[in-house]
Amino acid sequence: MSQEISVAEEQAVKAYGWAARDSTQVLSPFHFTRRHEIVSEATKVGCNVTKFKVGDMAGVGCMVGSCRSCDNCTQDSENYCPKMVWMYNNPNKDGPRTFGGYSNKLVVEHFAVQIPENLSLQGTAPMLCARITVYGPMRYFGLIEPGAKVTVISTSPNKKKEAMEQLGVDEFLISHDPEQLKAAMDTMDGIIDTVSVPHPLLSLIQLLNTNGKLILLGAPVQPPELPVFPLKLGRKLIAGSATGGMKETQEMIDFAAKHNITADVEVIPMDYVNTALERVAKADVKYRFVIDVANTLNSPY
Repeated sequence: MSQEISVAEEQAVKAYGWAARDSTQVLSPFHFTRRHEIVSEATKVGCNVTKFKVGDMAGVGCMVGSCRSCDNCTQDSENYCPKMVWMYNNPNKDGPRTFGGYSNKLVVEHFAVQIPENLSLQGTAPMLCARITVYGPMRYFGLIEPGAKVTVISTSPNKKKEAMEQLGVDEFLISHDPEQLKAAMDTMDGIIDTVSVPHPLLSLIQLLNTNGKLILLGAPVQPPELPVFPLKLGRKLIAGSATGGMKETQEMIDFAAKHNITADVEVIPMDYVNTALERVAKADVKYRFVIDVANTLNSPY
């Protein structure tokens, strides 16, 4: 039987993991630390809560609020609401900035998703930002089709074996190999660009076929040069996308549960965070660190 409490008393007791950014700009151009991608067991519920009961697993990603009445919100695109409240470092109309996973209390219902029982908490946490950020545009722009061919474009040749053998991609291109890029010109329906450092777009545009789409997910501080003529010749599209709405996020989680998909993670305790940040700066993680906030998971450290 659920224990009912007031909204003010509602709080999370157990949670795992979030992505990290640092103020030095070593890991990101953003001047803040991100504290999101949280999963938790519901131990108490508010008196008006209908979405969760005690014992359910819940997850919160990048946002914890929106106006709920604008066109974006009524069309399940709360992530594009002008009044959207970020999970972290966002001025809160009811008090100080939001602190995300470092909060001692977190009050959400609409902005939490239900986590099916067959998904591990540590493997689900990174999906609430990284995976929905990729899943959303792939779904919206029609890039999720059965039998679709997947190509990885990377700066690192040493990642090819792992990508091909473990992740099951069809092709692997080195982004600075002109011969490989030339051979792949005009072959791709869409490209999901996740790079957050300055990089040329022309070589990516040339990989697209007619009506192809280049979707930018990264956020370089320096604006990229926009080669207009190659876009016009192939009626190609450059677009941007950011995280996903709540309906879409729940759909992604349910899809992952149906196919038993979780993120590859390394679970760490809180006192390992500084070392983890150093390893992230060296690209020494496959593929996300997840912090065991409640110390409920065994750690080798």
